[in-house]
Amino acid sequence: MELVREQVFLNQYHYDARNLEWEKENGTPETTAEVTFQLVKKDEVANETTIVAVLQSMIVKEEFVLTAVVSQMIHIKDRLVNEPSEFSQAEVENLAAPLLDMLQRLTYEVTEIALDRPGIALEF
Repeated sequence: MELVREQVFLNQYHYDARNLEWEKENGTPETTAEVTFQLVKKDEVANETTIVAVLQSMIVKEEFVLTAVVSQMIHIKDRLVNEPSEFSQAEVENLAAPLLDMLQRLTYEVTEIALDRPGIALEF
């Protein structure tokens, strides 16, 4: 699968210190990360599909909660895709890798600054 990737786009990134009193009343947030794929264009003549990969995440740690939305437009050459379910697990991981990389990089840098100690390294 030949991919032509556009620049990764940071839609949203937010750092919040944990508020345990608020959580007692409203519930404790849970860590989630989901990558979805949206079909933008299917060009049968060029045999190319364009999708947008979107990572939506909430990372909950002892001291903070991070929420993020990161996306990337990807042109898939020599393949027509009708539904995201057609991607194998390996293809999904390959398509999502740059999104996860940006989330990891941002989290490390922001937590290093916010906590004034070595940054938090996320592992997926």
